[in-house]
Amino acid sequence: MAKLILTQEVTGLGASGDVVEVKGGYARNYLLPRGFAMTWTKGGEKDVERLRSARKAREIATVEEAQAVATKLQSAPVKITVKTGDSGRLFGTVGAAQIADAVETSGLGSIDKRTVEIPTRIKAVGNYTATVRLHADVSATLDLQVVGSK
Repeated sequence: MAKLILTQEVTGLGASGDVVEVKGGYARNYLLPRGFAMTWTKGGEKDVERLRSARKAREIATVEEAQAVATKLQSAPVKITVKTGDSGRLFGTVGAAQIADAVETSGLGSIDKRTVEIPTRIKAVGNYTATVRLHADVSATLDLQVVGSK
């Protein structure tokens, strides 16, 4: 078992600043190479406090506020305009940062790109859904309309 400090939120494991124990292969092959965690040390306790305070500054304080933001996000689809080729395929993919920017420009509020979960890669024009984790108990389903421009 490996003891790690999470640097980002990992679904099903914990949030940024949490100290977790996972199997060695999961830590070595997935969490550490992708930057989701760092190894735990006694000196790392300072990092834990720094990560927790940064997480508290980013996250929504109460469940009621999170539910209000969730209803606002689910009220209307978010339109994302991207460059496409002749066949309707995108040049690249739509990522979490683009979704967070589109939510902000559409006037639905601002969300952190780290809270956006995209179940499938968005490589073509069409309608998609994404999940936004607003609080530990509240998540919102976001409808996306990917529209192409040449």
